[in-house]
Amino acid sequence: MKHLLSALRRNWKSHLGTLLMVLVIFAGAQAWQTRHVPSGSAPDFSLTLIQPDGSRQETSLAAWRAARPGQPVALHVWADWCPICRTEEHSVTRLSRDHPVLTVAMQSGPADRVQKVLVQRQLPWATAVDPRSDIARSLGVASVPAFMVVDTQGRLRTPTAGYTSELGMRLRPWWARFF
Repeated sequence: MKHLLSALRRNWKSHLGTLLMVLVIFAGAQAWQTRHVPSGSAPDFSLTLIQPDGSRQETSLAAWRAARPGQPVALHVWADWCPICRTEEHSVTRLSRDHPVLTVAMQSGPADRVQKVLVQRQLPWATAVDPRSDIARSLGVASVPAFMVVDTQGRLRTPTAGYTSELGMRLRPWWARFF
């Protein structure tokens, strides 16, 4: 064990270089995957919203946000067929207990099918139904899962594609509120 620690101390610069290279590659991949997310104001769109109680509502992103004044809101784009999205379900559920979260069920079928998935998986989310990816496309999302925040000024912030940790999900609304 001493030998290993000694070797790490001697070679810390090469390990730091490797870590920096991994971070640059990761950041580049995220930038590439989110390159179509519009900068500036979030687009407004009409949506069919399935509420956690199963009721449905025709609304828009602007109206949904207006019901949560002064708060950044998280947007989580997912699909029922996506295994990574299933991995994130519990994190999104926990996040939705503390922050406004609007999920978008992309390419998951009509409202009845999406509602059935929400009930089967016990997902207590407000979910916009996006069977043809119209909402996802307006957000610049080409793959799932995707996560972003609409800040209090209505700007899209901190988009990510692929798996997002619960900590990453929780930090984004905080970041959007203060920075």
